[in-house]
Amino acid sequence: MQLVEIQAAPLEKLAQLLAPEAAERFMATAERARQLLAGRVVWNVNTTAHGGGVAEMLQALLAYGRGAGVDTRWAVIDGDPDFFAITKRLHNLLHGSPGDGGDLGAAEHAHYEEVLAKNLDELQRLVRPGDLVLLHDPQTAGLVDGVRTAGAHVIWRSHIGRDDGNSETERGWDFLGGYVERAHAFVFSRQRYVPTWLPPERVRLIAPSIDPFSTKNMVLDDDHVSRVLRRAGLIEDGDRIEAVEFTRRDGSPGFVRRHPDLLSGGGPPPRGAPLVVQVSRWDGLKDMPGVLGAFAQHVAPAEPEAHLMLVGPAVSAVSDDPEDAGVLAACSAVWAGLPEPVRRRCHLACIPMDDVDEDAVIVNAVQRHATVVVQKSLVEGFGLTVTEAMWKGRPVVASAVGGIQDQITDGEEGLLLPDPTDLEGLGDRILRVLGDPDLRERLGARAHERVRKDFLGDRHLIQYVDLFGDLVT
Repeated sequence: MQLVEIQAAPLEKLAQLLAPEAAERFMATAERARQLLAGRVVWNVNTTAHGGGVAEMLQALLAYGRGAGVDTRWAVIDGDPDFFAITKRLHNLLHGSPGDGGDLGAAEHAHYEEVLAKNLDELQRLVRPGDLVLLHDPQTAGLVDGVRTAGAHVIWRSHIGRDDGNSETERGWDFLGGYVERAHAFVFSRQRYVPTWLPPERVRLIAPSIDPFSTKNMVLDDDHVSRVLRRAGLIEDGDRIEAVEFTRRDGSPGFVRRHPDLLSGGGPPPRGAPLVVQVSRWDGLKDMPGVLGAFAQHVAPAEPEAHLMLVGPAVSAVSDDPEDAGVLAACSAVWAGLPEPVRRRCHLACIPMDDVDEDAVIVNAVQRHATVVVQKSLVEGFGLTVTEAMWKGRPVVASAVGGIQDQITDGEEGLLLPDPTDLEGLGDRILRVLGDPDLRERLGARAHERVRKDFLGDRHLIQYVDLFGDLVT
């Protein structure tokens, strides 16, 4: 187990982005939290400090918590490959997918419990009676009883789910139910993700959020975007641009390195080419191969100048995802089978994560440079990459699944695809956005305002303080 360093972030900076009444409520809640949680630690426990939306949310929320005067701490538990294979199986099952189809029998229960028992020994030495402990996702469910024994208030937070449960989700809950049922409270992103056997009075619905000041979401002007992408090797750089500086999350300067092998096959797209982008982990449920197919079959023939870029982390850089290499290999196989003229316009980008701030600024620049951002998820817990693109004023075309539906009203803040397997429908919507500058501007402006109103950290933190108040008073 490792403890992640948290640096306090000033609340006033976030408050300046909010409507006056929202800012006033935010600052008042911060004062309430200081008084309510004095002498207590708010712990968050998950399995990775970087890579994926949960880690990125915790970086921001815990920093604002510190800025409010609350003692927030973050522990990352250890696991071995077999443990993460089991928890990835559970992740897929709660999304309604069979995943690798592996067993979840007595042997899997035993190994899951063995790994968590080692982490629990250390966690119990850290947690004090009266502390609040948020355990995130299936990886931590087996810690609930042990943390309760330490005298803490235990909240199990599930960031995943499926709108229409099926036999796979039932199988996942059959494994997890006995571990999580004794938590004092449960947090889900959507009501439809909540299993019916949980007591409603212990369930809270809290949507995720983004931090507008993180390296991934901070403002970059067009020139800075171009220089970051040219330096990183993601768009053509005939001038061989040298040092490109950016601001790290802690305020110190960083420099974008040149990454000659960032793109799989072929050269980078031209600077001025219309660019369709999907950013996600290499996860089968994000359906990167489907995006390739939709672009190749339905967009490329009608828009001969357009390019596609699929952007994910370097494989094996995300410690709790054992399937990333296989999904990337599947995408590469689809890419290799495309006709050569189309293949030259499709790009697979694997962003190194040895420097998480550099990774973040590259993703920021890619999203801002995109003509249209796609999120063709087959299922989706919430979809923070959608939120990020909306904050940047990008037009988004996304599947009408999970939490994406809570962010986008079709035709207002973006375009929704009712059937996430409909390649022609996806292609038609992409073409509609590519061909209509006024639509792009209108969707992007409304998307930005929607995020400012509903999906920044103020609302998120207020909801957690309300929950904490119910537990400790």
